[in-house]
Amino acid sequence: MYNLSYFKEKDKQRIFQFLHDYPFAFLTGSFQDGSQVATQIPMLVEEQDGQWVLQGHIMRKTDHHKAFEENPQALAMFTGPHTYVSGSWYANSHIASTWNYMSVHIKGKISFLPEADLISLLQKLTLHFENNDSTSPTIYDNLPNEFLNKMLPAIIAFEIKAEEIDNVFKLSQNRDEQSYRNIISRLEEQGGDAALVALEMKKRLEELFPPGVAWDGSKFIS
Repeated sequence: MYNLSYFKEKDKQRIFQFLHDYPFAFLTGSFQDGSQVATQIPMLVEEQDGQWVLQGHIMRKTDHHKAFEENPQALAMFTGPHTYVSGSWYANSHIASTWNYMSVHIKGKISFLPEADLISLLQKLTLHFENNDSTSPTIYDNLPNEFLNKMLPAIIAFEIKAEEIDNVFKLSQNRDEQSYRNIISRLEEQGGDAALVALEMKKRLEELFPPGVAWDGSKFIS
């Protein structure tokens, strides 16, 4: 990941909320011989005794299940909205264009859980994504036993205790205020992911450009 301080989100709660808002992540690992595996799945994140824990489930007997049994080292990559940013929008337009995006990487060892924990996870997972609607016919507790008896043997629950957390929130923080505001305006016009990136940039306006403080391109000056 980019190791540039101005692209790092330092607010832990913002990062936690990002994982909540964009739970569909890439889960990657490898066999002992280095052969790589990956899958995309929704994951929940909880804080337990001061440590973040990811929870989810995967299909049994897949390449990624077999790889994680052999090598428990896992990397989960959460990504949010992203968009092209044209260099023509900068105050000085003779600069290369770029891409704005947000991403959080979490590393840790994956642990597979017993069936009792699988059921507990599915209850929590389905209720969460059904917006806590206990009357929904698709939450775990409302699914027919015939279906559950076929499904449960095919999947396995896991958790990953976060050992390393890294992020890049690349949102034009290295640009001057005029360029920054113009990028927001141009992205809002496009809608979709671009507008969502613009919204994240707006949240940081006063942090980046405090009232009464100017930016000379490299540092703030009073």
